[in-house]
Amino acid sequence: MENPVYVVAVRALCEFAAKVGDLDHRFTPGPSAAEGVAGHAAVAMRRGPNAENEVSLSGEHGPLRVRGRADGYDPDRQRLEEVKTYRGDLAAMPANHRALHWAQAKVYGALLCRERKLERLTVALVYHDVGTLHDTVMSEKHSAADLDAFFVGLCERFMAWARQELVHRTARDAALTALAFPHGDFRPGQRQLAEAVYKAAGAGRCLAAQAPTGIGKTLGTVFPMLKACPTQRLDKVFFLAAKTPGRGLALEALHTVVKSEGGQPLRVLELAARDKTCEHPGKACHGDSCPLARGFYDRLPEARSAAVAAGFLDRATLRTVAATHGVCPYYLGQEMVRWADVVVGDYNYFFDLAAMLHGLTLANGWRVGLLVDEAHNLLERARKMYSATLAQVQLDAARRIAPEPLKKPLERLHRAWVQLNGECPSAFEVFDELPQRWFGALANAIDAMASFLGDHPDQVPPDLLRFYFDLLHFARVSDRFGTHSQFDITVEEHGHRKRSVLCLRNVVPAPFLRQRFDAAHTTTLFSATLSPRAFYGDTLGLPTDTRWIDVDSPFTRDQLAVHVTPHISTRHADRPASVAPIAELIARQYRERPGNYLAFFSSFEYLNQVMARLQADAPDLPVWAQSRAMDEGARADFLARFVPQGRGIGFAVLGGAFAEGVDLPGDRLIGAFIATLGLPQVNPVNETLRERLEASFGDGYAYAYLYPGLQKVVQAAGRVIRTPADQGVVHLIDDRFTRRQVRELLPGWWPVARPVRSRPPPEPVQEDPA
Repeated sequence: MENPVYVVAVRALCEFAAKVGDLDHRFTPGPSAAEGVAGHAAVAMRRGPNAENEVSLSGEHGPLRVRGRADGYDPDRQRLEEVKTYRGDLAAMPANHRALHWAQAKVYGALLCRERKLERLTVALVYHDVGTLHDTVMSEKHSAADLDAFFVGLCERFMAWARQELVHRTARDAALTALAFPHGDFRPGQRQLAEAVYKAAGAGRCLAAQAPTGIGKTLGTVFPMLKACPTQRLDKVFFLAAKTPGRGLALEALHTVVKSEGGQPLRVLELAARDKTCEHPGKACHGDSCPLARGFYDRLPEARSAAVAAGFLDRATLRTVAATHGVCPYYLGQEMVRWADVVVGDYNYFFDLAAMLHGLTLANGWRVGLLVDEAHNLLERARKMYSATLAQVQLDAARRIAPEPLKKPLERLHRAWVQLNGECPSAFEVFDELPQRWFGALANAIDAMASFLGDHPDQVPPDLLRFYFDLLHFARVSDRFGTHSQFDITVEEHGHRKRSVLCLRNVVPAPFLRQRFDAAHTTTLFSATLSPRAFYGDTLGLPTDTRWIDVDSPFTRDQLAVHVTPHISTRHADRPASVAPIAELIARQYRERPGNYLAFFSSFEYLNQVMARLQADAPDLPVWAQSRAMDEGARADFLARFVPQGRGIGFAVLGGAFAEGVDLPGDRLIGAFIATLGLPQVNPVNETLRERLEASFGDGYAYAYLYPGLQKVVQAAGRVIRTPADQGVVHLIDDRFTRRQVRELLPGWWPVARPVRSRPPPEPVQEDPA
């Protein structure tokens, strides 16, 4: 027998070798994680006194080592159980789902018989309905020989693929060991960053790297993480980006690596959202509706082999492979995660509550290296991931279109909601505890809708289905409610009726993110703005042994002129008086040095006011502006006007699409005007956030307002100097930029001009920050 050197999880083996037929998601979504845990616990309590739970098993065949964890084994009855929790009608479960469950149960049975020298075994599937708490048990009696033959048959089907993967892994690791930096030499600061990433991977630690824009952070992190793969036995590298431009830069860097030295045996996969990859919008993901779902698993083996042969699977290549073999590109991408070396995708693929990459990492025991791009965005993105919102007007619409069997549970939810509104003395209320009556009505509505969906999958209007998914998400977030979150209600007048919006609002995502960092062997978070350290460490839940570095800037003070305007206030009350002075400042700077500039403002309204005044005072100056809800084409047109030796002023909103992730080197951009501190608006929600952060960390104003605002300012200003040859100017327009507490949050290499007064006035820092 060959040495077992290829490790595969039981579920992965069964999905590869035993899954056939249609792609079918009519029986999903399933229970929440909390419901699943509770369901498994309920089943475990019904087993005999000598029963074992969560039984670790492994076995070998040829080069394979198969491992997993069986849900339960009762030695008194010689019965092994595979437990599946579900909602709805069990009869509606697709046949290939059931076949996969039997395959998993029988493989666990074979492994148990081998380990404990059993001659016979009862294998049982236990389906636990989380709504009714009822168990449906299906059992089969097998000889150990029959179970072993089944196990060997699956392994034999997987064997050729496993040998191919072993050859690939050996070649990949050898190539990465010999890999040289593709540009010959590092940029200033880039080597320091790369060395820190490599050392953190070697120590299995987390690294938080603050590195200036323009040094090549993407390649400076990708290259050392790839170099660490052979020495640290990393199975995967996940490059996680906040926005589309970040994914593009990562793919560009990886393409450079793959093409270096005549080509590298590296498999790269780009993941994109379903709505951007779906070939048949409006069709459901099952064989009766979508032609790409029909027979998906029958065509998957050839598509999978073609995708592996392609190697570099960006979105376009993946779509071509999928089209050639008649399969869904979105689900082909999900399949290829298992066989890729590097996966590039959005934050949500690893950090979301139901994140696919995180789930696969745990299920398969992968050693993973995480690269988190523009990590200053992770705080707000994570807060949204672990929050949920539900509007009462959604329920109103659902009640109007609901089939008759669903009207009663939705009416009950409506009555509970009306009562909840009556408990709100003001327009915004925060509750210390979850309202149990309302959540009881929510659970009842979910169970009723799940049951109806199971019986009548094609009789649910799309809007009602979307509402069902929103209810499920709200319930799942409520399962994780704790001190890191709050439950609040915003009541609004709709005609003569009160209608409210309920929010399970995450305040500190640290407890959730900490679990994700723990799942990775090493994590590097990098950004131009990761200070103060305590702020990001506290809110993101970084490990206590995280290594922090400030990468030396390759830029010099004489490259950037920074001007502060102590005589202009951009506070909300002062904005009307600030419009003319700001327009005059922009015109004066442009006349002194014509070229391309960006002007950033706190809102579209403010932006339009200043642009209109500038056009009236200086009609000869070319201007263009960001607008609300720009699509990708409009954003590209906006940036296309920043040509070399061009002239004009682009007006944009701070924190928007053009305030970060935009690379305009040389004279494509020679200056920026920032007419705001970027502080979040003062409103009941943010004031509650400030109070909660004050209680947790001691400086609620800085954590809720100042630090997030200045991070946006630094990011926007970072668009100006991108290379050591660039020259530019930044105007910081607000009197509060003169304060020491604010100036200390600006990059150390900036030559921040002193204001007219040598000292800022002794104003209290914690004032109305609007």
